[in-house]
Amino acid sequence: MPKAKGKSRRHKYSYNLNRKRLYRSARRRAAPRIACSHIRHAWDPHKSVAQNLAEMGLAEDPNKAVPIPKKLLGMEVESDGQQLGKKIVRKPYVVNEMELEASLPEKKSNTLSRDLIDYVRYMIQNHGENYKEMARDEKNYYQDTPKQIKRKINVYKNFYPEEYKDFIASLKPEKMEVQ
Repeated sequence: MPKAKGKSRRHKYSYNLNRKRLYRSARRRAAPRIACSHIRHAWDPHKSVAQNLAEMGLAEDPNKAVPIPKKLLGMEVESDGQQLGKKIVRKPYVVNEMELEASLPEKKSNTLSRDLIDYVRYMIQNHGENYKEMARDEKNYYQDTPKQIKRKINVYKNFYPEEYKDFIASLKPEKMEVQ
């Protein structure tokens, strides 16, 4: 098998490249990235990660913070009853703010596109519950099968149940007038 091209070529040393600056910027990038704003504001860059987290009352290592009892491991060993000394929490507001934020109810951000809502309403308005007829409709641009259309209608029903009931209720008087 032939050698890869360029492997035998001598590499030239670049005298103009500042390697100290490259090393320094790589070390700077290695600093921890903090996602939580509460922790970010209370963070002291002059202290280590373990010291910062201990001051906030957070655990650095979850295995050390909540150890598995020996009884669960199958070994029953009597303990002396001595617990490790409690660490002083200097910034308890961080944990309190995080607990408050976690207790807030989550907003439902699930919505359907306006195009899909219009498509489903058009199909129900013109064809009712006949999915095979919906599949043959000229507005079925994506050539959905009857099952795919049924699934889209069910998604619409689940996302907007009140709106769907109102829409169906508004269709019934129209059908009575036609007869």
